[in-house]
Amino acid sequence: MQDTAKLATRVLIVDDHPVVLSGCRTLFASDHSIRIDEASDAKSGHRAYVSKRPDVTVIDISLPDVSGFELMRRIRKDDPDAKIIMFSMNDDPAFVVRAVELGAQGYVSKGDDPRILLKAVRKVVAGDNFISPQLAEAVTFSGAAIKANPASQMTPRELEILRLLGRGDKIVEVAEALGISYKTVANTTSLLKQKLGAKNHSDLIRIAVEIGMN
Repeated sequence: MQDTAKLATRVLIVDDHPVVLSGCRTLFASDHSIRIDEASDAKSGHRAYVSKRPDVTVIDISLPDVSGFELMRRIRKDDPDAKIIMFSMNDDPAFVVRAVELGAQGYVSKGDDPRILLKAVRKVVAGDNFISPQLAEAVTFSGAAIKANPASQMTPRELEILRLLGRGDKIVEVAEALGISYKTVANTTSLLKQKLGAKNHSDLIRIAVEIGMN
């Protein structure tokens, strides 16, 4: 039994939806070569990654504290070789491309057949990249739309600040969540207004909601 445990593929799933976590447990239960660990937010997910060092980490983009993109950035800062699959309800091809650009080896939609996630884990563990077939097709045929999407114009830090502003956080709350200064957030917010053509703070929040960043 100990040898089996040593050989098991360790998968960390970071998602704040109990139904999703339960579904993942059921999905992987039939495969005794996979061992599951769970976390429900970015902070506990980062802590679990550091202590468990999983073979693959499956991260929901929409987490309650900071986004899956920010968690991926933190994990990859600690471990540039981390294997990460983004798992999201957001099927926008621009987000798929951004996730890959930021270092994700996989992207799976929560709307896919659950077996797709299992396939993605096996592929990524083997050293391959994996995008849901439906999403891969959307990315292939959406080149111009992806370039026009505001998300493709932003740095990871800008994406995260815009997302937190879009969900209603104040500048001081964004600074606290990201561990950066109030001035940095305020300056980035001003740059985002220019980059996205927002007239004021309310307009910036509207844009964040429209492109699904909240």
